[in-house]
Amino acid sequence: MKTVTVKIARTLNELMHVFTVRSLVYIGGQDCPYNEEFDGNDFTGASHIIAYIGDEPAGVLRLRWFAEFVKFERAAVVEKYRGSGVIQELMEFSFLYARRRGYKKIITQAQCQLREYWKKFGFTERSGHRKFHFSDYSYIEMERDLKPFDDPIDANTDPMKLNRPDGEWDRPGILDKSVTRLVDKARKTDSEAA
Repeated sequence: MKTVTVKIARTLNELMHVFTVRSLVYIGGQDCPYNEEFDGNDFTGASHIIAYIGDEPAGVLRLRWFAEFVKFERAAVVEKYRGSGVIQELMEFSFLYARRRGYKKIITQAQCQLREYWKKFGFTERSGHRKFHFSDYSYIEMERDLKPFDDPIDANTDPMKLNRPDGEWDRPGILDKSVTRLVDKARKTDSEAA
């Protein structure tokens, strides 16, 4: 079996992979209507996490960011890749990503038939929350607390880190390269003045 690679979907092609996996699993596999699967939340404060096996898109997870929690949604693994560790890799990546962003709580809406599955990842049923229904399935709310990250991204983070691509705060980004232009211009000005 090839290695599972997980990343944040950043390009149009990667987003097409995300939507293809979701279409296969939810529209094709669960007969979910198109307008219910693509519910208007994909481009409004959401991050899409995608897992590949080799070059093939194998699984996805949508994260939506709220003030005090992150909501895990649309977890889906292509049928032929189920049991290959894809969902575990997606979850671990997403737990770390949310912790780094400073989040301490995850909420998900799990199909009732999958509650034991979500418990494997440390989720518990939210007490006092009722069962509800949509897209022909019964759901319950589940939650998981996250251990705070030692150095989360916050209001005191270095401003250049905040300019880097989301989730890649520890690697120089494109705007870091622009700083070298400023240094080069200063050197040129200094040499012209001399």
